[in-house]
Amino acid sequence: MLWLKHVPAAEPAAGSSLLAGPGAVPVRGERRVNAVLTAVRGLLSHAVSQGEAPRWVLGQIYELADSRDLPAQAQPEDAGLSYRLRARHRVQEPVIEVDRATDEELVAMFLACRSARDRLTVALLARAGLRRGQVAGLRRGDCHLVTDARALGCDVQGPHLHVRRRDNVNGAWSKSPHAWVLPVDAVVVQAYDQYVDERHARLGAGGSDFLLVNLFRAPVGAPVSPDAIGELFERLCDRSGLDRKVTPHMARRAFGSNVADAGGALDEVQALLGHRHPGSVEAYLTPDVRRLRDAVERAGTPRLAFEPGDGR
Repeated sequence: MLWLKHVPAAEPAAGSSLLAGPGAVPVRGERRVNAVLTAVRGLLSHAVSQGEAPRWVLGQIYELADSRDLPAQAQPEDAGLSYRLRARHRVQEPVIEVDRATDEELVAMFLACRSARDRLTVALLARAGLRRGQVAGLRRGDCHLVTDARALGCDVQGPHLHVRRRDNVNGAWSKSPHAWVLPVDAVVVQAYDQYVDERHARLGAGGSDFLLVNLFRAPVGAPVSPDAIGELFERLCDRSGLDRKVTPHMARRAFGSNVADAGGALDEVQALLGHRHPGSVEAYLTPDVRRLRDAVERAGTPRLAFEPGDGR
């Protein structure tokens, strides 16, 4: 690891310093070093599986570990204990906190959308808290955005979505293995209605059964991919003049945090985000700084134990 971090790939130029090691300027960052180590482990593992390297090599590069040291987002959805091979050699990378999107940022992005489809995409992430893979995987039959869904063969009352894991041709994937019903608000319903009109004007009754499809570029009618949703957010950040990059997952975190800020209980946030384990929800909650200020002010001022000017 020291060699990867400090030794350059090419011979140093004549007259330059030959110092390579702790104390010298690194030639590779932590992420690059870990990427090389991952490739080496993959190569050695393949060699063992093909009989080209002895099996004891695996014990030199991996150790047995369980899921208890994983962050909440990576914990199994059923909260059960699982085991895995953990790399022995890895450089500590800088910790990058994933922040929530602010309401002002999301509104600016929503207003910067140039189509009803894009507005619905933002709404499904920011007002329903779905992951981008879940948004891209929605089918038209999953959307029961009516007050009474009994005509659709559904007993759930109020506008809602059915979120399911499927094998999708566009690479969309729901991280949660279980299906759940997700209530949605009037913003999502209105965005959906406008998109249905836009889609019908361009495709009629045709197109893919996926909810979000290409309307403005070929292949028209094909399902939108999760990567395309990420690219949409990048364009909206630039178009709305935001001073930082807001990702789809930051919109999901904003939804969970907003529900909590509005007084939602932990089990309610858990159900809305599609998690089975309550502990995995806490990583999504980033309180609004204004709510923290309100909490301080609600605490009041305790009566002082002494009067000003009494000499103490």
